[in-house]
Amino acid sequence: MGNLLYVIAVVLLIAWAIGFFGYSVGGIIHILLVIAIIAIIVKVIQGRRIL
Repeated sequence: MGNLLYVIAVVLLIAWAIGFFGYSVGGIIHILLVIAIIAIIVKVIQGRRIL
């Protein structure tokens, strides 16, 4: 489950970067960024390595 959480966070960060530089998706991409950051914080709080 933890590994899946990390994969989802990375995918969301990549999607945010594409949307940020593409300017075509709008505000939804920033919501994805927030979800990715929350996923990383949860993983850190659980005491597992991020990488």
